[in-house]
Amino acid sequence: MAIPSPPNLFTPERMQKLMAFDRLLTIMDDLREKCPWDKKQTMESLRHLTIEETYELSDAILEGNLEEVKKELGDILLHMVFYAKIGSETNDFDMSDVLHGICDKLIARHPHIYGDTKVENEEEVKQNWEKLKLKEKGNTSVLGGVPASLPALVKAMRIQEKARGIGFDWEEKQQVWEKVEEEMAEFKEQFNAEKAEFIDKGKAEGEFGDLLFSLVNYARFIDLNPETALERTNKKFIKRFQYLEQKAAENGQSLADMSLKEMDVYWEEAKHLGKE
Repeated sequence: MAIPSPPNLFTPERMQKLMAFDRLLTIMDDLREKCPWDKKQTMESLRHLTIEETYELSDAILEGNLEEVKKELGDILLHMVFYAKIGSETNDFDMSDVLHGICDKLIARHPHIYGDTKVENEEEVKQNWEKLKLKEKGNTSVLGGVPASLPALVKAMRIQEKARGIGFDWEEKQQVWEKVEEEMAEFKEQFNAEKAEFIDKGKAEGEFGDLLFSLVNYARFIDLNPETALERTNKKFIKRFQYLEQKAAENGQSLADMSLKEMDVYWEEAKHLGKE
C-alpha cells in the first residue's frame, strides 16, 4: 500500500500550525505539572466533560456560529491532548502514537486512494470502510462496533448504516415509507387514540419503538439526519416558549395562571416572528 508523501513541512503556513500545536503540548505539560486541578484529573474524571464539550460543539454547528465552532474545537482538542498526556505518564501511549495511529487507520481504510481498490461512488467507499473495519476489529457481528452508550436515536441511525454497509437494506424509498405506515397501523392496534388509553401498554411501547425506528430509516433514505432534524425542532420550541414567557412577564402575567388559549396567542406571535 502506498504511503502518502508528506508535504513541504517548512512552508510558513505549515510551520505556524506545527508551532501552534507544539504550544498546546507545552502548555499541557506545564498544567499537568503545576496546576492542582489539572494534576488530579484522570481519564474517568475528564470523560463527562469531554461529552459535554462535544455537545457544545454540536450546538455551535447547528446555530451556524463559526466563532463558537472554533472555540469548541479548541476545547475538544485540549481534551485529546489531555488524554494523550495521561497515557504518556503510564507509558501506554503518547500523542505521537495517537496521531500515527489515526494516520495508519486512514491509509488502511482508503485503499482506493492509497492502494489498488477501485470505487465508483461514495456508497462503495462506505461499504469498503465497514468491511475493513469489521476485519480489523475482528468483530463477529457487523453491529459490534456500535457503542452501547449511544443515545437511542443516534444508535438507530448507526445500526441501519452498518447494516446497509454489507447490503442489508431496502431497495426503494417507497418500501420504507410503506413500512412506516405498517408500523403506525400496528401501534394504533395497541393504543386507542379516541380514548387516549392503552390496549396493551407493553406492546404499545414496542410498536412505538418500531415506528420510530422505521421513521429514522426513512429519513436516512431521503438523506435527512433525524438527530439534526429533531434537535432543530427542540431549539425552535425552546425559542418560541421563551418568547411566550417573555411576553407574559412583560404584561404582568404568570404562565401558571394563563389559559391555553391565552398562551397560544403569544405562541402564534412567536411563529409569525420567525422564532426558529
